[in-house]
Amino acid sequence: MSNPAVLEGVLERITYSNEENGYTVARVDTGRGADLLTVVGSLLGAQPGESLRMEGRWASHPQYGKQFTVENYTTVLPATIQGIRRYLGSGLIKGIGPRIAERIVEHFGVDTLEIIEKEPKRLVEVPGLGPKRTKLIGAAWEEQKAIKEVMIFLQGVGVSTSIAVRIYKKYGDASISVVKNEPYRLAADVWGIGFLTADRIAQAVGIPHDSPDRAKAGLQYALSQSTDQGHCFLPEEQLISDAVKLLQVDTGLVIDCLAELAAEEEGVVREKVPGPDGGEPVTAVYLVPFHRAELSLSAQLLRLLRAAEDRMPAFQEVVWEKALPWLASRTGAELAPEQEAAVRLALTRKVAVLTGGPGCGKSFTVRSIVELARAKKAKVVLAAPTGRAAKRLAELTGAEASTVHRLLELKPGGDAAYDRDRPLDADLVVVDEASMLDLLLANKLVKAVAPGAHLLLVGDVDQLPSVGAGEVLRDLLAEGGPVPQVRLTRIFRQAQQSGVVTNAHRINSGVQPITQGLSDFFLFVEDETEEAGKLTVDVAARRIPATFGLDPRRDIQVLAPMHRGPAGAGTLNGLLQQAITPARPDLPEKRLGGRVFRVGDKVTQIRNNYDKGQNGVFNGTVGVVTSLNTDDQCLTVRTDEDEEVPYDFDELDELAHAYAVTIHRSQGSEYPAVVIPVTTGAWMMLQRNLLYTAVTRAKKLVVLVGSRKAIGQAVRTVSAGRRCTALDHRLSGSLRAGNS
Repeated sequence: MSNPAVLEGVLERITYSNEENGYTVARVDTGRGADLLTVVGSLLGAQPGESLRMEGRWASHPQYGKQFTVENYTTVLPATIQGIRRYLGSGLIKGIGPRIAERIVEHFGVDTLEIIEKEPKRLVEVPGLGPKRTKLIGAAWEEQKAIKEVMIFLQGVGVSTSIAVRIYKKYGDASISVVKNEPYRLAADVWGIGFLTADRIAQAVGIPHDSPDRAKAGLQYALSQSTDQGHCFLPEEQLISDAVKLLQVDTGLVIDCLAELAAEEEGVVREKVPGPDGGEPVTAVYLVPFHRAELSLSAQLLRLLRAAEDRMPAFQEVVWEKALPWLASRTGAELAPEQEAAVRLALTRKVAVLTGGPGCGKSFTVRSIVELARAKKAKVVLAAPTGRAAKRLAELTGAEASTVHRLLELKPGGDAAYDRDRPLDADLVVVDEASMLDLLLANKLVKAVAPGAHLLLVGDVDQLPSVGAGEVLRDLLAEGGPVPQVRLTRIFRQAQQSGVVTNAHRINSGVQPITQGLSDFFLFVEDETEEAGKLTVDVAARRIPATFGLDPRRDIQVLAPMHRGPAGAGTLNGLLQQAITPARPDLPEKRLGGRVFRVGDKVTQIRNNYDKGQNGVFNGTVGVVTSLNTDDQCLTVRTDEDEEVPYDFDELDELAHAYAVTIHRSQGSEYPAVVIPVTTGAWMMLQRNLLYTAVTRAKKLVVLVGSRKAIGQAVRTVSAGRRCTALDHRLSGSLRAGNS
């Protein structure tokens, strides 16, 4: 490496940027008439069109020749008309795109930037710029300046652009002070910053390695990581060892800080709970919201079960010998004995659970329950955790159904409009796809059911548990629990003719699926993981559409066991996008790090955002990009619930492409056709309930791509261990409230 040097130039284009660490490869015009120069290094926040003053060193790359490695940079406002035009037209300032930039520069020439800075009101002189847009541009310029200042500070501590923007949006002018003095707050307050990023910042601003603030933040991070993996609590010993490993500090410090956290109001809760399989009791450590939700959910369920009043009293006296033949005349088919038991249970008991696999008549049973309740003039409310599942429930019953979020009218911040003080006006609440209900959502839902109303939860307990923490459906079905339940086991005759249904049940009972001689279930054998990935794309984008006439965007879903790897959802999304929504000169697009968004892209929301859309947009919501505007720097997604939701470009890391999704993310959705890569590359993830969940997402067609060995591994492996939850103990009374 050579001596320190300074390079000035206009940033022409960014050829690669890593959002995580800010490493960027860019081309710069030094204005000396020569070719563009390559610069590499941290160029966080720099935009094409900006003039930069870069400090760094010259180096020679064996493949790319001479290049400049940037150690830090400052933005220099461009001085030439050409530079100003490029700078403004780069999309840096919201509301100014290339066309408007052209007009402004034509009007004010070299003084343009000074006027935007000092006399933004004068922008109305430009033809076609009204007072409204002028005001917007002035505000965007001010915000951009403030963000730049925060960016330059954050760049010194190694934070990526998108996160710097978020920090600024959260704390405004207090950003620098929060980052300097309370960096661990960022992990709790700002989505996209975990403990590790906050820890890196804390180190850079000089917070000691063994500071109690650091240890407490590490403990809370270890707990929130475990809730991301589905646990409601962690056993104390495990939490301490996880935290020691994460923090690399003495066990004593971690134990002391855990005691302090347990004494704080919003810290953690420690409580003795029964051990797994009736073993020794363990000390469970909960984050406060999860402990509150578990106590509340169990109390509300028991309250509903024991309520003296009944909002559907007619069913206590019903003569079933008459009611059931009347029902059969309405629905055109008789109920099987176990279905009949479920119907009676739902209409006579306050809380009931109906479970069973595909083809066992869950849907027909639900339709029968709704039909009878309506015949007695009961108010029936139908809901499901996802838009797709709600649509299906509505088609099935001929009544309106909504997502749980919309039913409860969740407001910004996540509070529900309906709760214990203002319950839903419903006599019967039916929730489908209940295996997807996590602890926090189930608690919000059950709180909103009025005393005396009936609650029926319907779902397949053999599927993967919810994405969020808890195993609510399984806990409600636990042996010896108080919640009445029916499990449908008999597969109906027409369902037996479906390869999808037959194989789902084979997989669930540990038997290899049949992959030959069926018209709706296929296996393409490919042992090489990378080749299997390519073949998956070919099957989904070309072969199925050609053979079955299905639309690759709307009707076909690729479901991968994991996100990473050559046959993972990440790689497959890139390949499927090339095949289904390739770049076109007339198609606007927006690059973000290694990804590019285009109109027509199939996308999914990857975090709960209570401030978007009418009642929030939730992790797992799928939609299609319908418009993309580079001037206003926003794109619009039409979701599965037919809602148009706008996203600013700096919110795009809440969206991921959804041509391929992980099987975990596909819960509660149904697709005409699914393609599942099952490769030895995903060995650690291959489990029976994972493959079973993937296969049961398909209405008409399943294509497996991969190796027989990997399929065998998935069918044989029963998932290891339950999640840490104590809801079943609270319901059965083996965990008395108040022993914390």
